[in-house]
Amino acid sequence: MSKRILIVDDAAFMRMMIKDILSKNGYDVVAEAADGMQAIEKYNEHQPDLVTMDITMPEMDGITALKEIKKINPSAKVIMCSAMGQQAMVIDAIQAGAKDFIVKPFQADRVIEAISKTLA
Repeated sequence: MSKRILIVDDAAFMRMMIKDILSKNGYDVVAEAADGMQAIEKYNEHQPDLVTMDITMPEMDGITALKEIKKINPSAKVIMCSAMGQQAMVIDAIQAGAKDFIVKPFQADRVIEAISKTLA
């Protein structure tokens, strides 16, 4: 069975890019969310195998959403996505329980490497 993934990013273009990469590599994108609040709702609804989470979003940022998802499921697998120059936030995310991080703009091989490593 293919792994089920939730994509969280406030930019529809970024969600589309990552969805395209995942779909081409046999992953099942079960839901998308545009902010941290939606991410938590969709996580509860779909119980995905993995979440790709943008750090900087309106309403609720990715690190806060990550912490909330970890309260729901302590073994949740979340990979953070960040633009260059957000190293401090990436460290916060890893400390909050993120499994890995991907730097934007996305490179397909790096995305797949991070996901397959996290799901292994």
